[in-house]
Amino acid sequence: MDRNRQALSVLIASTWAFTVCFMVWMMFAVIGIPIKKTLNLNATEFGLLTAMPVLSGSLVRVPLGIWTDKFGGRIVMTVLMAITVPAIWLMAYATQYWQFLTIGLVLGLAGGSFSVGTPYVARWFPKNRQGFAMGVFGAGNSGAAVNKFIAPALVVAFGWTMVPTVYAAIMAGTVLLFWFFTHSDPAHLVSSNVKFMDQLKALKDPKVLKYCQYYSIVFGGYVALSLWMVQYYVGEYGLDIRAAALLAACFSLPGGVLRAVGGWLSDKYGAHSVTWWVMWVSWICLFLLSYPQTDFTILTAGGPKTFHIGLNVYLFTALMFLLGIAFAFGKASVFKYISDDYPGNIGTISGIVGLAGGMGGFILPIMFGALMDLTGIRSSAFMLMYGVVWVSLIWMYWTEVRRTEVMGAKATAFSLKG
Repeated sequence: MDRNRQALSVLIASTWAFTVCFMVWMMFAVIGIPIKKTLNLNATEFGLLTAMPVLSGSLVRVPLGIWTDKFGGRIVMTVLMAITVPAIWLMAYATQYWQFLTIGLVLGLAGGSFSVGTPYVARWFPKNRQGFAMGVFGAGNSGAAVNKFIAPALVVAFGWTMVPTVYAAIMAGTVLLFWFFTHSDPAHLVSSNVKFMDQLKALKDPKVLKYCQYYSIVFGGYVALSLWMVQYYVGEYGLDIRAAALLAACFSLPGGVLRAVGGWLSDKYGAHSVTWWVMWVSWICLFLLSYPQTDFTILTAGGPKTFHIGLNVYLFTALMFLLGIAFAFGKASVFKYISDDYPGNIGTISGIVGLAGGMGGFILPIMFGALMDLTGIRSSAFMLMYGVVWVSLIWMYWTEVRRTEVMGAKATAFSLKG
């Protein structure tokens, strides 16, 4: 088999595997709702439940990235997926809160698959196509949307315990498919005398920390909102679980599928230009989403009049759709930064940045729940994320934009760069 066919096979099989892993990783976004009702959980406890898989999936990202450099993506990804199968299966038999939290930690390892697949896929492609290849692989994020189509149907038809049973079978089949349709190249391995601590020294690089901040919003925010949106629709707009999941997928689906487009745009116009516009679009969307449902009364010449301000379900969903597109482009552009700046160390750097994004996805749902319990305002989740985007915009302005024209005829985004 020639090199191009091998690269294509690796890309397709890895993207499928990542889609399934992400679908499993986001399982609590749907089954968490009947579990919350059964266990009588408050918003903070629900936030912790949904976030537990994100915690373990984030913490293993750095070692997984390093092991991928050392042993190769094919072996690491296969072992990782195989470990999660028993945990997914056991989920159907859990009855207590601590059991769900513990099992969630183990099945959460599936979320670490991103740090394996990104360097594994990237090394099969030339530099000028790496952004696109990583974007296609990253489109596996759409597993969050696939989960919202499959899980509600299973919950309504058979009860929530059918979801982990079916997902365990799908994951087991994916392990076999991945092993038989992928390849290994010894030339992709980093020299075995590179030590764990040597690679972690990348954390001292301020550019790595900045990319961590960017990724904590475009990926961490995507994960957090993918977990949070189904129950948000149920609570805010009184929808049933199927309608809520369908509308929530309007955010999750473009947020995953369009990552490949973001990779292509990043290859063409550069990571900086794409990321700058992503942050501004996110800032505007989150500002509008932050406004709570409000009734106010003013005194007019004809007496007091009451007005209502707030997003209806259609406007809300349209803004979430736009935010999902922005996050998709941003996830790809951040990794284009990495492949440009650290071509010999993609595994480790992507692991570190992926860890930051994952930790954002872990912390944000818990904070969403705590703010909801504290204020009673559901849109406080968007207020929090609005503040995080402000940090990214300010940091980006002082370190990049002051040195780069992003608007006007000389802007990099409008150059004729191929």
